[in-house]
Amino acid sequence: MTISELPFGSWPTSITSEKVVAAAVRLGEVRVDGDDVYWAEGRPAEGGRTQIVRCSAAGTRTDLLPVGRDARTAVHEYGGAAWWVRDGVVFFVDWADQRVYRLEPGGEPVALTPEPAAARGDRYGDGAFAPDGAWLVAVREQHPVGAGGAVDVRNEIVRLSAERPSRPEVLVSGPDFVVAPRVDPTGKLLAVVAWDHPSMPWDDTVLRVRDLASGVETVVAGGPGESVLEPRWQDDGSLLFLSDRNGWWNLYRWSPGGEVEPVVEMAADIGVPAWQLGSARYAVLGDGGIVFARWRDGYDGLALRRPDGSVTELDLPFSAIFAVVRAGENAVVVTAGTPTAELGVYRITLTDAGTELETLRAPRDLGLPAAAVSVPEPISFPSTDRDGAPRTAHALFYPPTSTGYRAPEGELPPLLVVIHGGPTSHALPVLAPSTQYWTSRGFAVVDVNYGGSTGYGRAYRALLDEAWGIVDVADCIAAARWLADTGRVDPRRLAIRGGSAGGYTTLAALTHPETPFAAGADHYGVADLEALAADTHKFESRYLDGLIGAYPAERDRYRDRSPIHHIDRFRSPLIVLQGSEDAVVPPNQSEMIVDALRDRRIPVAYLLFEGEQHGFRRAENIRTALDAELSFYAQVFGFPLPEDEGIDPVEVENFSNIM
Repeated sequence: MTISELPFGSWPTSITSEKVVAAAVRLGEVRVDGDDVYWAEGRPAEGGRTQIVRCSAAGTRTDLLPVGRDARTAVHEYGGAAWWVRDGVVFFVDWADQRVYRLEPGGEPVALTPEPAAARGDRYGDGAFAPDGAWLVAVREQHPVGAGGAVDVRNEIVRLSAERPSRPEVLVSGPDFVVAPRVDPTGKLLAVVAWDHPSMPWDDTVLRVRDLASGVETVVAGGPGESVLEPRWQDDGSLLFLSDRNGWWNLYRWSPGGEVEPVVEMAADIGVPAWQLGSARYAVLGDGGIVFARWRDGYDGLALRRPDGSVTELDLPFSAIFAVVRAGENAVVVTAGTPTAELGVYRITLTDAGTELETLRAPRDLGLPAAAVSVPEPISFPSTDRDGAPRTAHALFYPPTSTGYRAPEGELPPLLVVIHGGPTSHALPVLAPSTQYWTSRGFAVVDVNYGGSTGYGRAYRALLDEAWGIVDVADCIAAARWLADTGRVDPRRLAIRGGSAGGYTTLAALTHPETPFAAGADHYGVADLEALAADTHKFESRYLDGLIGAYPAERDRYRDRSPIHHIDRFRSPLIVLQGSEDAVVPPNQSEMIVDALRDRRIPVAYLLFEGEQHGFRRAENIRTALDAELSFYAQVFGFPLPEDEGIDPVEVENFSNIM
């Protein structure tokens, strides 16, 4: 094959914005019902709606929701666990009105919950069935008519008839948040995870078991300094759950009247932060063995805990696992991806000889030969904590990769420093066309797991306590400088990009007195921490207490760490992308920073996407956002856009001021 020479950033590629969204789906939860496997598909080409797909034992796939239906809940604004299945009947929350619907095979959806007094005023999610299937329990988040803010929102556990419309019966109320309602095999006990402001679910939660007849509650685990997740009853009446009491989210068991005992303890995180309802990171097999996913050193993987207590790593290619669900006596179904393949749905059968892997829903074929895929390399590099003490930070580095192009001798690639959202989250080492979009053009990408990220234990997570805007910024700057100092990227062409919390870190890094970044891309990021504290939804309304400090007691700290108050430090061009209906980071956050940069004649581009919420779901908007950002970097760094992609140059105001 002939190798052509072109500057980094200008390489032609087959990974266009059209390819990124073509036939793209966001795979969600998985359910197993008898011999059938069900999963959720978020489809950008269908306006971003979530479809439920059934795969029969014969491999036949069927879309179940009628046109116009969207299985998505707005509980906590981030949703999750919006549908359930039993005996072939699907129960789902429709995005349009947030009511629970029952859908029998061949039938039409029938609403089980009342029409709310306010539009989408009652939101449901995280349902679980009683043993006989006659009723179910679920989270209900009530937004009363004329609600004046997050304090008026009520989160409760309710009981619903699974067979006919009914008025929900409140079973648990009082805590600020209640999730993961799970009914025991007798139908008499209910396990619930709860927490109160100002904690987040990865800080402090409590697992309680409630006697449904007497109302008496037993505290199983949790409290200050302990995060408990994913309770799951077993046939013998014991309760499994995840806890980070030993510094890592590990697996434990409790039996009524007994003590908590460890089941799996290791220096790895089985749990993940509960941004969404319904995580499923472990499954119990028929013989009592447990298949579980665990994060270690930036990569995910699967392991088996045998009935004798021994643990074996499973030899499988997966590097990120999003669901683990039992599928028979000795099998599980997983949603998982690899560094060279997007997410797919797979059945894993455990045998005496090892494992058998069956693909139920294959990832997209992007038409990329293996040599053209940029595979992430876990890296560690020196950084500092909030007090300036030395420590180690982590990231995934993607080198520029192409089978058809190379750069001129001596040229180093531009670098995109990518900041994940959350900030309590992590980078994902799985093939993402939106990353290959950049690497295949000649960009290097580093996805930073800054202090506060998950997957490295509770102590690493705690590095961001009252240090947001310090530790994350230090790690992003350190990653860029380390890669430049080791000769892997061009120190003059360093850019930083991030969405939501990552957008805040992007802005904070660009206003840092010693910023090395020549450009930035802010996707619906936070510019004013005070404004965010006053204008956000209930789930995150006290998140900043832990990340910054209590407000208004620490008002000076909020102002000092808000990029909007340091516009005088801004020197680098910025592109800002925002959804008009974002309830998590409202548009006024983006507009504040854009207006301030305009006033100072700093080069800035601004795109507002009508109808989008927190993160873009529509195919046409995903394409526009990617191509606009590429056009922005092309103008800032001075390389040509590919002629055959038809990319319209984005307007950069004050462009003449780019030095």
